[in-house]
Amino acid sequence: MKKFLLMVSAVLLLVSFNVFANGSKDSAGAQQEEKKLVVYSPNSEGLLNAVEKPFEEKYGIKVEIISAGTGECLKRIESEKNDPQGDVMYGGSYATILGKRELWQDYVSKNDSKLIPAYRNTSGYVTQNTLDGSVIVVNKTKLAEKLPGVTITGYEDVIKYGPQLKGQIVSGDPAKSSSSFAHLTNMLIDFGGYESDAAWAKVAEIFKNLKVLGSSSAVWKGVRDGEYTIGLSYEDPCLTLVNDGADVEVIYMKEGVVFLPAGCAIIKNAKHPEAAKLFMDFITSKEVQEVYGMTLTNRPVYDGVKTADYMTPIDQINVKVEDTAYVTAHKQELVDKYIEMYTSISN
Repeated sequence: MKKFLLMVSAVLLLVSFNVFANGSKDSAGAQQEEKKLVVYSPNSEGLLNAVEKPFEEKYGIKVEIISAGTGECLKRIESEKNDPQGDVMYGGSYATILGKRELWQDYVSKNDSKLIPAYRNTSGYVTQNTLDGSVIVVNKTKLAEKLPGVTITGYEDVIKYGPQLKGQIVSGDPAKSSSSFAHLTNMLIDFGGYESDAAWAKVAEIFKNLKVLGSSSAVWKGVRDGEYTIGLSYEDPCLTLVNDGADVEVIYMKEGVVFLPAGCAIIKNAKHPEAAKLFMDFITSKEVQEVYGMTLTNRPVYDGVKTADYMTPIDQINVKVEDTAYVTAHKQELVDKYIEMYTSISN
């Protein structure tokens, strides 16, 4: 009997040792796994630099950034949904991210209650962390050469001078680029509404003399380099150009500017979910939001954080408000109508 008990004890001890060893190995593996974070992002270099190294230094987690346009990022996330290779989508328009519910894991940042009320996480899965507005960027030398004495103040001027600048006015593709889609909805708001025939007619007037480029970054880069005269772009990279001394001017459309929040989300079934949660908390923290507001060209969403002197105060801009619920629900219809319109005027 004693021999039997000793044998049972030995077996139990061996099993316990194996469970402990395997458990320790799994735990160590999990901890090692959480030392990495894969981020898909269409954001500017400034925004990426503001978070990558500081996050690594604060948490000891290695960040790998896959930089691509919003549409390309989303397409990749969709194609990988059975075996996600990324953990976080960092950037892209809020309405676009909100409309892809099936791709995201639920999470609300611990800083959510400290954000400006209008930009808190009401969906349960999309975190808003910066505001960006649609703007017109103008190459000053090119404009002076082609239209001496002319000042561009908004969309109506793009229509007015479009025939004289045909092929010199550029935009990204609203069907693929979130910032270009934001310009499309901005135009519709300014000219009468998403369903207004008169507004769509105005949009057609703009696009009939406009060249659509393959990416949103090609727009501001092309204007910066003097390849094009006018670009429909967004505030962040264009203000960066001004700060870097580029020969450009940023125009806030007199008809109205829509400031949209960037959407960020944790990819469903991400391999590094805890690191992803830390990242969401990090980008909404006061320390990062102050960097956005005071050293970059992005408008923060943390309540009370100020912006730098080189940013036009928002109370000096004719701000318009987007109906996010409508745009989210009808995005494909708006895209389809744009494609139909653009195909029609191109032919």
